[in-house]
Amino acid sequence: MNESTPEPVSPTRHEILRWGLGRLVNLGLFVGAGVLLIVLLGIAQRVGWLKTAGETQSSSSVGSAEAVHTCPMHPQIRQPGLGDCPICGMPLVPATAGGADLDEFAVSIEPAQRRLANIKTVTVTEQPVSRQLQTIGSIEIDESRQATISSYIDGRLEKIYADYTGVEVQEGDHLAVVYSPQLYSAQIEYLEAKKTLESFSDSALASIREAQEKLADNSRQRLLELGMTADQLRELDTTEAAKSRLTIYAPMGGTVIEKLAEEGKYIEAGEPIYRIADLSMVWLMLELFPEDASRIRFGQQVQARLSSNPNEVLTGRVAFIAPNVDPSSRTVGVRVEFTNDQRKLRPGDYAEATITIPIGPEGEIYDQDLAGKWISPMHPQIIRDQPGPCPVCGMQLVPTTRYGYAATPVDQPVSVTIPRSALLLAGQNSVAYVETEAGRFELRVVKIGPFLKNNVVILEGIEPGEQVATSGNFLIDSQMQLAGKPSLIDPTRYVRKFRNVPLEFDSIDISVIGGKSGEQLEELYSRYFEIRTAFAADEKPVEESSLSLHELSTQLTSSEDVTDQAKEQLSIVTENAEHLHHLPLEEARMQFKPISHAILELATQIRGEGNERVFRHFFCPMVKEGEGDWLQFEERISNPYYGSQMLRCGELIRTLPPENASSEKTPVPADDPTAGDVEAGKPSPEAR
Repeated sequence: MNESTPEPVSPTRHEILRWGLGRLVNLGLFVGAGVLLIVLLGIAQRVGWLKTAGETQSSSSVGSAEAVHTCPMHPQIRQPGLGDCPICGMPLVPATAGGADLDEFAVSIEPAQRRLANIKTVTVTEQPVSRQLQTIGSIEIDESRQATISSYIDGRLEKIYADYTGVEVQEGDHLAVVYSPQLYSAQIEYLEAKKTLESFSDSALASIREAQEKLADNSRQRLLELGMTADQLRELDTTEAAKSRLTIYAPMGGTVIEKLAEEGKYIEAGEPIYRIADLSMVWLMLELFPEDASRIRFGQQVQARLSSNPNEVLTGRVAFIAPNVDPSSRTVGVRVEFTNDQRKLRPGDYAEATITIPIGPEGEIYDQDLAGKWISPMHPQIIRDQPGPCPVCGMQLVPTTRYGYAATPVDQPVSVTIPRSALLLAGQNSVAYVETEAGRFELRVVKIGPFLKNNVVILEGIEPGEQVATSGNFLIDSQMQLAGKPSLIDPTRYVRKFRNVPLEFDSIDISVIGGKSGEQLEELYSRYFEIRTAFAADEKPVEESSLSLHELSTQLTSSEDVTDQAKEQLSIVTENAEHLHHLPLEEARMQFKPISHAILELATQIRGEGNERVFRHFFCPMVKEGEGDWLQFEERISNPYYGSQMLRCGELIRTLPPENASSEKTPVPADDPTAGDVEAGKPSPEAR
């Protein structure tokens, strides 16, 4: 018997309503609990039971208001304390990721990071360096050793002895025979005039005899003008037989480089027959850039390798440097002279030239082959131990010192160099990183000189003995960028710190020097004061003052009465004073700084005997790039660095007596009308 399945019963409306109300009650209870929780949290925060993360950070910031803050959008902005970003105006936040790194121009690299980045350093050296200039040139014939052989008369070439190009001839060799009726008639005329003169008796009228002598002489001279040699004329006088054929001889030895006529050709007077060149000495013609040519001098040694024989190195010397720059190629022509006795150098061949150029200040160069020798001003290969005429051109030899070569060995100037891998370049910016302490790498903006093969000369920014990074320096630079510090991308924010306080001395012990050295010393001070006065008057120093200051400091440097410490200061004056009057005013004022510092140091050490002037040490804190010290004997301040712009800006630091005594700082009274605004370091109203 099958049981039937009960039919489903539909819920009533009452049951559906009760179920919906139950769901709403549960949802309301959940929402209410959430609202209650939020309200309770708000109350807790109000009464101080709880603090938000922002409030915690804010209170922490308040507690360390002097902590370093940065901009989230511009991390290079770093300053102590709160504030707004000067670029975008966003509030600054405390700097994280490393805390307050106040090292403005350096980053610290951990040893593990250093090993991972393979950071390596080398020691900066100072040594004599040379730059090898390599260029290509062509061998050319020496223009002073060429000759063109031509006929002096009209005629026909009956015989040519040098009958092909390249034949070697010696001076006096037969070159050609010319048939010329003109020459024959001129010889007949001469012989007849000579016979007529000889037929005159001693009783002939003197006037007639004199006229006939002149006729004979003129006829003989005409034969010389037609190309006959003295030997040919002597033969004519002996044989008294006129010839219609003239032999042409080689006026010099050399190689026939051009044959311009053939046998049987009729030629006119002056028409060339041969062109001969003496190839025992040839030229190598080079084209150099002006900056390279300016370092070359007459007689400088040049090495060359021929394209046809690259294994042999030939040595020549510079014979000529063009005085002008080629406007089309912007190069300077340089001519090098090579001896070619073995005829290995062929005109038209190419050669690779190497010129070694010392890097450093210009001065005397020591060349062992030229020391104490005499050289031809036209042919630098002619070098002799004694003066005399040049065997090539006949000019008198001149001493090699005339061209800047020392007679005794001289030290080659030294230069600071770093490996090229240590230098980072971006546009006009050049930087390097120096490890001043273990793991601390400091940015240095450098001024570079010539690039060498593997090194580069550093003119400013790095000192010898420092450690410079040669590998991994891009990682160091990226760390500087992430820290918002000056880097290769923007090194302009790297500002060197200058001394902006007056010079101080460990002790002031003034010694008095007598005699000639003492007089020269006081004259040195006087010349310095003349230059200082000129700068204060907005004028450049006169030539006499700067040259005299240079000469006096040079003489005192070699004086036995001057101490070694004082000689060091005198050397600084010598180095900067000679060309002071040539510089523009502002540049000259900047070069006046080291002179003033040296003179000031000198005045604390030595004075001349019998001088009673009191020197006054002044300082101006407003001088560009600091170090604004100077010396004067007047009481009224006269600023040489600004002149009329801020003439009274500065302060009196100390007075220096003319002999050993305690120097003291002499403050200028506030009511002194001559003081200006000295204590504040500002220009006086009248200067403004």
